[in-house]
Amino acid sequence: MKWRIYPSQRGRVNKLVRRRCCCYDHGNCILLDDGEPHRCVQIISRSGIYCNYFRRAVLPSDSELYAQIRDQNKWRSEERRVGKESRSR
Repeated sequence: MKWRIYPSQRGRVNKLVRRRCCCYDHGNCILLDDGEPHRCVQIISRSGIYCNYFRRAVLPSDSELYAQIRDQNKWRSEERRVGKESRSR
């Protein structure tokens, strides 16, 4: 599941990718490497956290940014859950 980020958070997210992600290699992701270079999904993303590795292993290293992004997405998941429950009735 994608977590949305605001444009103001994108710079901090990209800085974390470049400085802390062990899978980041000069713009490419070694987790996606199948013999061909693949761009880092997180670096090219403008509006969300798409990389599960980044979300689980790297983002928590910046506790303030992690809390902001987690909390702003918490209401979205609750809203979806409530919407599904009301439609199933």
